[in-house]
Amino acid sequence: MEEIKGNLITVRTLAEDFRRLGLREGMTVLLHSSFKSLGKWVAGGPVAVILALEEALGEDGTLIMPTHSTDLTDPSGWINPPVPKEWWDSIREEMPPYDPGLTLPRGMGVIPETFRKQTRVRRSGHPLYSFAGWGKHADTVTAGHELPYGLGDGSPLGRLYDLDGMVLLLGVGHLNNTSMHLAEYRAAYRGKKEVEAGAPITENGTRRWARFPDLEWNSDDFGRIGEDFERETGLVRQGLVAAAPAKLMSQRAVVDYAVRWLEQRR
Repeated sequence: MEEIKGNLITVRTLAEDFRRLGLREGMTVLLHSSFKSLGKWVAGGPVAVILALEEALGEDGTLIMPTHSTDLTDPSGWINPPVPKEWWDSIREEMPPYDPGLTLPRGMGVIPETFRKQTRVRRSGHPLYSFAGWGKHADTVTAGHELPYGLGDGSPLGRLYDLDGMVLLLGVGHLNNTSMHLAEYRAAYRGKKEVEAGAPITENGTRRWARFPDLEWNSDDFGRIGEDFERETGLVRQGLVAAAPAKLMSQRAVVDYAVRWLEQRR
């Protein structure tokens, strides 16, 4: 049997690490995370991480996580794996509609998947790009998530910007920093392309396949943007949470920087 090495990770030790990184009561924080990065033994698993974050933020704080459900995108764009073209219409007609309480996130990790089920957590209504929120500003952040351009100003990312919130990268890098999509929406750069998106929704009690304008989002250069932001501004606080490398930064600062970067270099 393999011996477990290292320190025991608990709600208490995680909360201490979050505070040491710079989390304070009353902050509004968007988390992107990798649970496995924390270490081999977390007493309480993902629940402990969530409770530690909420303890550090306090009752006046707000915790936000992405709960995107991109399994509900239009099947014509599926490549991993693709599906036969003759299935497309049937999928559009029969795919169960987005349900905030039922629809599974895709590729977001076990922490957001656990978080979205917590009492008092709200989940926004976008069928593809939903976010879940807990705390003082949860309703403000998650309400009124517009269908068009679901990562733009009419999304929880826009509300987080208005609130001057923070981004916490826990065991993940800038490639996962969804807020840079808000910069894509705002920036004027060569090759910016609009597309027509689709997803199943429920409207007035009836299921329908909704079509709406969107951007052709592209995160390929987010890592470079983040590295340049760190080097040029010095505005990223870095440290360890358990064994996970963590970065804490102002969402407004990184979005504003990314707008300029995209307009100059993309």
